[in-house]
Amino acid sequence: MLKQQLNFKLSQKLSPQQIQLMKLIQLPTLAFEQRLKQEMEENPALDSGKDTVDEFEDTYSNDGNEDDYGTEVIETEINVDEYLSDDEIPSYRLSANNYSTDDEEKNVPYASGTSFNQHLKSQLNTYRLNGQEFEIANFLVGSIDESGYIRRSLTDIMDDLAFTQNIFTDEPKIESILKIVQQLDPAGVGARNLQECLLIQLDRKELTIPIKLAKGILSKSFDHFSKKHYDKLLVKFDINEEELKEAISEIEHLNPKPGGAYAGNNRIIEHVVPDFAIKIVEGDLELTLNGRNAPELHVSREYNNMLKGYKESKEKSKSQKDAVLFIKQKLDAAKWFIEAVKQRQQTLFLTMSAIMHYQRDFFLSGDERNLKPMILKDIADEIGMDVSTVSRVANSKYVDTPYGTKLIKDFFSESMTNDQGEEVSTREIKKILEITISEEDKRKPLTDEKLSSILKEKGYPIARRTVAKYREQLDIPVARLRKKI
Repeated sequence: MLKQQLNFKLSQKLSPQQIQLMKLIQLPTLAFEQRLKQEMEENPALDSGKDTVDEFEDTYSNDGNEDDYGTEVIETEINVDEYLSDDEIPSYRLSANNYSTDDEEKNVPYASGTSFNQHLKSQLNTYRLNGQEFEIANFLVGSIDESGYIRRSLTDIMDDLAFTQNIFTDEPKIESILKIVQQLDPAGVGARNLQECLLIQLDRKELTIPIKLAKGILSKSFDHFSKKHYDKLLVKFDINEEELKEAISEIEHLNPKPGGAYAGNNRIIEHVVPDFAIKIVEGDLELTLNGRNAPELHVSREYNNMLKGYKESKEKSKSQKDAVLFIKQKLDAAKWFIEAVKQRQQTLFLTMSAIMHYQRDFFLSGDERNLKPMILKDIADEIGMDVSTVSRVANSKYVDTPYGTKLIKDFFSESMTNDQGEEVSTREIKKILEITISEEDKRKPLTDEKLSSILKEKGYPIARRTVAKYREQLDIPVARLRKKI
């Protein structure tokens, strides 16, 4: 049996404009500039710069009659003041003094020069190699990764030479040419593992007693060295601690990634543009929003003239009405985008201002131990916005502080209760843990159990496994690997 009934319910849905606004808020400065450029390419009614427009009457209407469109009435009434301004600078740029005057370079810099592989291949021309040998050497250089290593076995390389280069050879021949490749600069390039890389670099040094001992340690006891079993090394090589210390010092000055030392990789240099700047002025904090987040947007002068022409024409044809409808759509889109940019700026500034005041002690001192526990909800409640909005602002934005450029999300941390019942930030505990480890006796590094006991003595009752978790997050190795002789 079929039955029909009416149900009423309330539901909350985001409009396409709200979704676009959320995406705009999430973008960091460089990505926002790309989005702005894309919008201006897609919407000819949107323009930037200090191009002025003239004022004219607000309303345009059709003649009120039905036309060639049948019963459809063409809506051409446009409140021009909503879109246009005769100011050289949009009004929202004057709403608050929160824009940086620093007009930074907007292009992402690139490294110049030849690539790492081209640098290596150019060196092969200085060696006397016959045709096949040169092809094998060239193939080996092409197999070197950005770190300077060849990660593939000689068997695989031999098969690839046969299948792709039609070169039939054997592993001893490839290994002999590999020795030539390993003579290229930077030292250590072409190695198949870390042990070989370090030995290649030591071979180029003058053979002093510490260098000779270092080569013996790497070639005969690499496993003991990598695990820092210094007692076993002292016994095996029949040396004292001072001799071992000199040999290890030589090894520590070698480059484990020779490819990383070459600057001409033609890769994009990581370029962070701070979205905000915080300065200390007369003992108080001052927040500014990067001026690149406040573009000067207005409606194109050409669209202004097109609307004037439509108003002044006595007979309005169908093609003119089509054009005005198109203009209205573009004006609506331009008006929305300018408003979205304005809301983006207000949201960014409001959110960062709340974070700055919440973490006032840190921004005045720069000491991470002064960071208060802060979660997204704390700021969301403070500014009356949703947690997701605060997350979008914090996740990919940077702030320039007197203590360096910081990722905003790093100011957020969970809390725990100390032995006095006070809530403290986990960032504070990590900082104290980091300081404790830096001050330890490297001959006898502190175990996680001992670190846990020390933190408890300082008023932070945390378990050993929590210490281990924080230590790993700080990228600090276990006690055994921190040991020094």
